[in-house]
Amino acid sequence: MSPDEHSWRIVVMGVTGVGKSTVGARLARALDVPFVDADDLHDARSIEKMRAGIPLDEADRIPWWERLNGVLRAHADEGVVIAASSLTPAARAAMTAGVDDVRFVLLRADPAIIAARIDDRVGHFAGTSLLPSQLALLDPPADALVLDAQRSPEELVAAALTGLRRR
Repeated sequence: MSPDEHSWRIVVMGVTGVGKSTVGARLARALDVPFVDADDLHDARSIEKMRAGIPLDEADRIPWWERLNGVLRAHADEGVVIAASSLTPAARAAMTAGVDDVRFVLLRADPAIIAARIDDRVGHFAGTSLLPSQLALLDPPADALVLDAQRSPEELVAAALTGLRRR
C-alpha cells in the first residue's frame, strides 16, 4: 500500500440496496482506515420519512450532507471510506465543500437485482419504494470509478483498489 492511500477519502456511492455499506466497510479494512456509514448520520425525522417510503427533500438532506462534510474534514490526515448515496451533483458539492481529492466509487446493478436485495435485508429503514426516486436522481460524477455491484464484495474491493490506484 502506498503511503498516500492512508489519507484517501473515498465515498462508495449508489442507490439504496446496491451494497455501499458492505463494500465500503471491506474497502476501509483493506486500506486500514475508518469506515462511516452515512445512514448512521441521518436524523430520526429523516429515517421515519424513509421508513414510510417518503423520499427525502432538499431540506432533509442539507444537514445530513453537512454532517458528511464534517466526517471528510475530520479524516483529512488518516483517510476514511464513507458509504453514502451521493446521487446528485448538489449532494456531492455539499459533502465535499472545502475538501480536496475525494474519490467516488459508484456501485451499479440492474434495478431488479437491487430490489431483490432490498427485499432480503432485515431491519433497514429504506425499502424498495425509495428505489425508483433514487434511480431517477442518480447523476454520477464523470470521474467516478464505476463497478458492477453484481460481483462479489471481495471482487468489488479488489477492483476498487486497482481502479483507485490507477487514478
